[in-house]
Amino acid sequence: MQPIDTDFLAATFGLGGKRALITGASSGIGAHLAGSLGRAGAEVILTARRSDKLDAIRAKLHAQGLSAHVQTLDVTDAASVDAAAQAVGPLDILINNSGVSSEAMLADMSERDWDRVFDTNLKGAWRVSRAFAPALIASRGVILNVASILGMGVLKTVGAYAASKAGLIQLTRAMALELAQDGVRVNALAPGYIETPINAAFFATPQGAKMLRGVPQRRLGQPADLDAAVLALVGPGGQFTTGATIVVDGGHTLSLS
Repeated sequence: MQPIDTDFLAATFGLGGKRALITGASSGIGAHLAGSLGRAGAEVILTARRSDKLDAIRAKLHAQGLSAHVQTLDVTDAASVDAAAQAVGPLDILINNSGVSSEAMLADMSERDWDRVFDTNLKGAWRVSRAFAPALIASRGVILNVASILGMGVLKTVGAYAASKAGLIQLTRAMALELAQDGVRVNALAPGYIETPINAAFFATPQGAKMLRGVPQRRLGQPADLDAAVLALVGPGGQFTTGATIVVDGGHTLSLS
């Protein structure tokens, strides 16, 4: 058996010596990616509006021998974001993962719910990226925006979410174009149905099982299914990739209207 070239893997995916901040890191994909980036060698900064859940995740990462810190940050509050940018200091990787949804037909949705979705999913990513841009320019770092396959296709009752994620994909392209001259790469990840504590019970129901039949692989994705794409986009092997959106969805977009 051919031995694994660990030097090659480190040169392509290794994050040793890098500092990475993740928004919305208190659960789900954000919490998982904190562990993934930590195992790749990064010093991870966990952020969310409340620190109680973050403290538990930090303790878990510390128990695994990983470096992690907690910083409160509300992506919808400019003062909170600016304060976090000052407190965090140098940064190499920013992952804009915070996101919310509001399920309603567009004709029935309140303006308040519409604004909440856009203020978190789209404006929040812009707000955080703007605040941390000086640090990322100094390090010639990378931004990864967590979008969704619903930024490319639509389903009923999630129009606001889909529109915000479509905007995030286009924002990724605009940021990549503008920041390229400063050595900062900006890409997007578009997950399909990924199992989290919030949605696991739903996908175990008959309705959830019916939705999964629309996925060519006929299964729900796991957070670990995102790791390879994330490390490819934020790691040293991705230096010539910017403005891209990588889809990880079990083929779902092949059948999504």
